[in-house]
Amino acid sequence: MRLTGGLDRGRKLRAPRGATTRPTGAKVREAMFNILGPAPEASVLDVFAGSGALGIEALSRGASSAIFVERDGRALQSLHRNLRELGVNGRARVMGTEAHAALRQLSTEGARFGWVFIDPPYAAGLVTSVLEVLAGGNLLASGGIIVVEHDKRNVPPDSVGSIHLTDRRYYGDTGVSFYRSETGLS
Repeated sequence: MRLTGGLDRGRKLRAPRGATTRPTGAKVREAMFNILGPAPEASVLDVFAGSGALGIEALSRGASSAIFVERDGRALQSLHRNLRELGVNGRARVMGTEAHAALRQLSTEGARFGWVFIDPPYAAGLVTSVLEVLAGGNLLASGGIIVVEHDKRNVPPDSVGSIHLTDRRYYGDTGVSFYRSETGLS
């Protein structure tokens, strides 16, 4: 697995062995970031980060900082190793906890994000509840975008609270849905 763009383009990322982590493929990541365009001024958030591929790709492409949320021990080891080997530890924060708890903590801290990546285990049914926390937690910066990775069998809803679908693309069986908050459109 390699980074597809930015300053660290072509650098390798390590992923944990086993079936518990499914890294986002290079073609899907490249398409996703081409749609997103230039990195936001606000930090990025990578929920269910796994190896950290999405957040690290954002850092490579110019994001100032990233927060990674992951609770699986092997994935955390790979994530920490990737951050260290790429020399981006100073621009990253890792939260080794459950996603909902991390989002509530970040909301309490007043954190705001330009991009939020959500890439849970597809069949776990977690996307809607994570979108609900994001909708109620005021975590999106003005103009912020939420990107949800899913498959064709587990398509997320078109809207949750103030968060609404703006685009959905498929790359084989992998779907990518883009959301914005109506309260963050100013």
